[in-house]
Amino acid sequence: MNITFENADKVNGLMTITIEKEDYQEKVEKTLKDYRKRANVPGFRPGMVPMGMIKKQYGTAVKMDEVNRLLGEKLSEYIRENKIQMLGEPLPSEKQEPQDIETDGPLTFMFDIAVAPEFTAELTAKDKIDFYTIKVDDKLIDDQVQMYASQAGEMQKADVFSGNDTLTGDLRQLDGEGNTLEGGITTESGMIMPAYIKDEEQRKLFDGCKPGDIITFNPKKAYPDNDAEVAALLKVEKDAVKDLTSDFSYQVTEIRHFQPAEVNQQLFDRVFGEGAVNGEKEFREKIADMLQAQLVQNSDYKFLTDLRAYMEKKVGELTFPEALLKRVMLQNNKDKGADFVEKNFEGSIRELKWHLIKEQLVAANEIKVEEEDLKTIAKEAVRQQFAQYGMGNVPDDVLEQYAGEQLKKRENLDNYVDRAVDQKLVEKLKTVVKLNEKSVTLEEFNKMMRG
Repeated sequence: MNITFENADKVNGLMTITIEKEDYQEKVEKTLKDYRKRANVPGFRPGMVPMGMIKKQYGTAVKMDEVNRLLGEKLSEYIRENKIQMLGEPLPSEKQEPQDIETDGPLTFMFDIAVAPEFTAELTAKDKIDFYTIKVDDKLIDDQVQMYASQAGEMQKADVFSGNDTLTGDLRQLDGEGNTLEGGITTESGMIMPAYIKDEEQRKLFDGCKPGDIITFNPKKAYPDNDAEVAALLKVEKDAVKDLTSDFSYQVTEIRHFQPAEVNQQLFDRVFGEGAVNGEKEFREKIADMLQAQLVQNSDYKFLTDLRAYMEKKVGELTFPEALLKRVMLQNNKDKGADFVEKNFEGSIRELKWHLIKEQLVAANEIKVEEEDLKTIAKEAVRQQFAQYGMGNVPDDVLEQYAGEQLKKRENLDNYVDRAVDQKLVEKLKTVVKLNEKSVTLEEFNKMMRG
C-alpha cells in the first residue's frame, strides 16, 4: 500500500491511496472461506460448496467491503499520525479515475481534504478585555419581589373593573339599529381582557364597568387584523368572522381581579423554604445574592462575546478552502440544496473560525471537562427552570434526579459539554488577561447586548 499527501496551498489537500492485491487478499480469502462453511446451497452438503461458486457470488462484494475498510482505516491513521487538522470529512476527489474492482491490479483512490489554516491564537496579561459587573440595585430586587408575589397570587372576584382584570360575559350580535340580530351570533361566557384590546377607543368602553352592565363594542375594531382572536372570543370558526362588521352587546356577568400575594413570611417560606429567611430584610438580601449569582453568568457571557471579537480581530483574516468546504456543506445538507449552502456559507465560516480559535485557547489553557462539571451545569439549568416558576427552594436530591435525566439525552449532553467548556474557559481567561472592569445597571447591560 502506498499513501501520498499533497498540500500545495496549505488548505487544499489531495490524498492518494494505492491498494495492492496483497493488502486485501488474505482477509478476503478468509471471509470467503467462512461464507463457504455457512453456505446452504441445494445439491451440496454444508461446507462442500465449490469455492469457485462462492467467489462468483460473493467475491466482488467481499473485496469491496475489505477495500473500503482499509481506506477508512489507513486514511484516519495517516491524518492522525501526521497531525493534519482536517475540516469536515474527506470527499472523493474530482480527479478520481474509475477503478475496476474485478481486476487483481492495484486500486488507486483519491480524496480531497479540507485543511485548517495555520495560525496562532494566544492570550497573555498584555491583552486587555472589558468585563461588565451588573449592579444589583433596589429596582432589580423590587421587580423580583413583585414576580414572586405575582406567581403566588390568585384570582378574586371584583365589583368594579380596573387594570388587568378579566371579564366574563354574554355576547349578542346587533343589527344596524342596535337591536339583537335575529339568528345572529350569540355567545355565553365570553372572556375578555380589555388591557389587551388593541384599539384604544374600544378599550375605554370597558372602563369602570360592573357586573350586570351592558357594553356595546365592535370585536373587529377591538382586534384589528386578528380574526383568530375575534373567532376565539365569539367561539366560532375563523371563516365565520372574515367579513363581520357588526357591533355586539356584552353583558358583564363576572369580573375577576388578579391579586398578588402579600409580601409576608408565607411568601418567604414559599420561595426559599420554611424558616430559611426571617423578615423582609433577609428576604431581599437572599434575592440580592441570588440575582448577583445569576447576573455573573450574564457578565461572563458578555465577556466571552467580547473575547471572541477581540481574538477574531487579533488573529486576522484566515484563508479557508472555500470550494471544498462548500462541497462538504452540501454533502451534509443534501435535502436543503445549493441555495442553502450559498446563503449560510459565510456564517458557517465565521463559526468555523471561532471554533478553531477556541480549540487553541482550550488546549493552551488545559481546559478539560469532567463528569462532575456536566452534573453541575445540568443542575444549574434545572435550578433555573424551577426558578422561572417561583420555586427557589427545590431540594438538592430533586435537582440531582432531574439533572441525571437530562444528561441521558444525547442532544442535551452535547449542549452541556459546550457550556462547560465555555464556562471553564471564561473562568481561566479572566485570570490570564487584564480585565478592564466596568460597573453597569441591568438596563445599561441589556442595551449593550441589543447592540
